[in-house]
Amino acid sequence: MDIVERFINYTKINTTTNKDNGAIGIMPSNPKEMELAILLEQELKELGLSEIKRRENSITTAILPANISNAPSIAFFAHLDTSMEQTNDTKAKITPYKGGDICLNKDLNIYLKESEFKELKNYIGDEIIHTDGTSLLGADDKAAIAAIMDCLEFFVKNPDLKHGDIIVGFLPDEEQGLKGAKAFDIKEIKADFGYCLDCCGIGEFMYENWNAGDVEIIFKGISAHPMSAKNKLVNSLILAHQFISMLPSGEAPEYTENKEGYFWVKELKGNSTKTILKMDVREFDDEKYKQRMQFLKNLSDACKKLWGDEKINIKLNDRYKNVFNSLKSEDALPIKLALKAYENLNIKAKIIPMRGGYDGAVLSQKGLPCPNIFTGAHNFHSIYEYLPVKSLKAASKVLQEIIILASKNS
Repeated sequence: MDIVERFINYTKINTTTNKDNGAIGIMPSNPKEMELAILLEQELKELGLSEIKRRENSITTAILPANISNAPSIAFFAHLDTSMEQTNDTKAKITPYKGGDICLNKDLNIYLKESEFKELKNYIGDEIIHTDGTSLLGADDKAAIAAIMDCLEFFVKNPDLKHGDIIVGFLPDEEQGLKGAKAFDIKEIKADFGYCLDCCGIGEFMYENWNAGDVEIIFKGISAHPMSAKNKLVNSLILAHQFISMLPSGEAPEYTENKEGYFWVKELKGNSTKTILKMDVREFDDEKYKQRMQFLKNLSDACKKLWGDEKINIKLNDRYKNVFNSLKSEDALPIKLALKAYENLNIKAKIIPMRGGYDGAVLSQKGLPCPNIFTGAHNFHSIYEYLPVKSLKAASKVLQEIIILASKNS
């Protein structure tokens, strides 16, 4: 099957992640994720893969067995769900791109404007897959699924090409806290290392991301009627604001870039009696991350001395770690193979620190290093999401080249 046909078939299944279901532990959060997993299971069977397993939570894995000894076993991962920020009720269109703006929806006067999305000019002469302006496209992460399946088909059709075990994994609910990766037991597959396909334009390659933490702070006040509140009322909202005011200035998402970490005051709810503050802590460097978390603990302890132990309670939680913690060196084999594959295919590598998380962060922390390869798409989580066809095909070619290079190095 042609890779474009595969991709468009996958986009027709609305797998928008469901936050409400996810919050109460339902996985997959959207039954359509299971529908997509069932389709992939059937396609894997048609390709003749082994050890195909679709679990009750929709996590689906399979193996194309090695035809050479001593070659690394490599796993490739993509996620089944799409962002909750826009529906995934996709009506994909393909436009031969000659430059200028692309009309997404004439009736709604929605255009993909070259003046706003300047990288469009890099794709003149290509075909662009895009939305109709009413939903996201779903290339995050169905372009990855299509690239992985196309790669498998390539090796099935070319049995003389030598390769180690090629393992594939499709995971649910990445878009709400990497839940599928957290639920997946990497011991169920015997991979030496892996790759996720979950970043953007052609050439992007990521092997660093945040160390990420969640923080919840509960402030407790003392209620009193305002007519007799003097020297009695303790307003928990004021306590929360005082705490926030003691955070370092300029160390928030809106002031930082590249590898600069931050504290993000994300949610504040409550009344004068009880207020809950939720924060995110992000830092690339592991030691600096620990320092940020310790800073909040120390600040909470100081507030307890000022206000009393019962007035403040802090909960610190590690969400995921930097993939580079597991790779340890830029000379790590997964990095070297990917960069050599880019070079062999004349794709300029754009090594980018990822200011976010992806399934590979969790999988790496569990012991399966997983750098992140491009899908070719742009504008994730948006009605302006689009995917150049040549970039999609290049993603599959990179996977093929990595496997071939790995077999030669065995």
